[in-house]
Amino acid sequence: MKYILVTGGVISGIGKGIIASSIGTILKSCGLRVTAIKIDPYINIDAGTFSPYEHGEVFVLNDGGEVDLDLGNYERFLDINLYKDNNITTGKIYQHVINKERHGDYLGKTVQVVPHITDAVQEWVMNQAKVPVDDDKKEPQICVIELGGTIGDIEGMPFIEAFRQFQFKAKRENFCNIHVSLVPQPNATGEQKTKPTQNSVRALRGLGLSPDLIVCRSAKPIEMAVKEKISMFCHVEPEQVIFIHDVSSTYRVPILLEEQGIIKYFKQRLNLPIDDQPSDLLMKWKKMACRYERLLKVCSIALVGKYTKLSDCYASVFKALEHSALAINYKLDLMVIDMPEHNPGDMGGTMRLGKRRTVFKTENSVLRKLYGDEMFVEERHRHRYEVNPELTHCFEEKGLKFVGHDTEGNRMEIIELENHPYFVGVQFHPEFSSRPMKPSPPYLGLLLAATGTLNAYLQRGCKLSPSRGHIWHSIASAIGRIQTYDLKEM
Repeated sequence: MKYILVTGGVISGIGKGIIASSIGTILKSCGLRVTAIKIDPYINIDAGTFSPYEHGEVFVLNDGGEVDLDLGNYERFLDINLYKDNNITTGKIYQHVINKERHGDYLGKTVQVVPHITDAVQEWVMNQAKVPVDDDKKEPQICVIELGGTIGDIEGMPFIEAFRQFQFKAKRENFCNIHVSLVPQPNATGEQKTKPTQNSVRALRGLGLSPDLIVCRSAKPIEMAVKEKISMFCHVEPEQVIFIHDVSSTYRVPILLEEQGIIKYFKQRLNLPIDDQPSDLLMKWKKMACRYERLLKVCSIALVGKYTKLSDCYASVFKALEHSALAINYKLDLMVIDMPEHNPGDMGGTMRLGKRRTVFKTENSVLRKLYGDEMFVEERHRHRYEVNPELTHCFEEKGLKFVGHDTEGNRMEIIELENHPYFVGVQFHPEFSSRPMKPSPPYLGLLLAATGTLNAYLQRGCKLSPSRGHIWHSIASAIGRIQTYDLKEM
């Protein structure tokens, strides 16, 4: 097993999640099986009780785990299905250690941060890294670990110490540290400053970790002189300094990393039996990114919500709409409309979490056709309210049809309005399962209806027209041709 630790410095929210996801995408395109772990140093057990204003969207996994939105990035980029234990928090670790202490597992010893907390972190990472996340259920070969927060945060110190010890346990050829830092450019001088990165790397080294790669984030492309300066003062080779400037689409981040020789570096640093040249999948990813930037036709969609002040609150919805728009060659124009909470005192309670099965009651359903005429679908749930089944007939008499329900037939899952271009409501969250190369059917249907092409799409048997479907067929073919490697002997 190979481990890649991604840390951050200077400021939080610098893009560690996208960079970690992009690194995983590149390695997966080389034929390796990749998993991901996100470490959040907060004391909460999970993200389930967070206010969206505090931490953005709560992402729901198949097993019902309520986790950080970065795990959504991992799933979308890598096309994998993670579990709640792929999100480690300080609260989970302390709860685990305290439970062991209560059971007498420590044999009366004084329980301390070192070694008990740090050992628990290492044990958790090693165990979870082996859990299959692909459809083939094979053990992963690479584990990308993102440590939330910034170097120097008091909350993250136990995790830094855990990985300081872990790098020797895993051995150098199996452990790599990538440090993401900021290169600001003050308007007053217009000069790109390297001092924050120097200080961040110095702080990281002082805690016992030396970066193998320094990824420098900036608003504009960084000059070569800045790269040489960072290389000299941070004691790394120039090829170990990677630049990622702001781009129009996150789809371009894997391309920027690949263009700077990251595949060749990982091949040498981690002794990986992979080719230096990008695979067909990465080439198709490049075409997808270029195509995204060249789209001319615009489709306008209105999003009505109550957490509209922070874009991360609906991150998965934004992405699902974007995936669907790209699939039909349209650029998404999203108009956000604020809808304040009318009944803030009624907090309710979460009833259903995780992936559940929804059974279609009838063949006469637009959503059933969009799902490929399947008898049932499995989507992720996270909701507090539901329809009273005793009153469904009142709605259906007026044309609002309940076309899907749960396996017991008690909970209404899908509604559709007769004689409407596309009036669909669901209890589940299809946006959590949307992927750049596999857009969510309900969202795809919305975009098709908005562009006036839904009926033609359904008449073709839910197939995109040749001009629109070409790249998706090419990408699917590329996935099927990826060569896989066996790292058991490494």
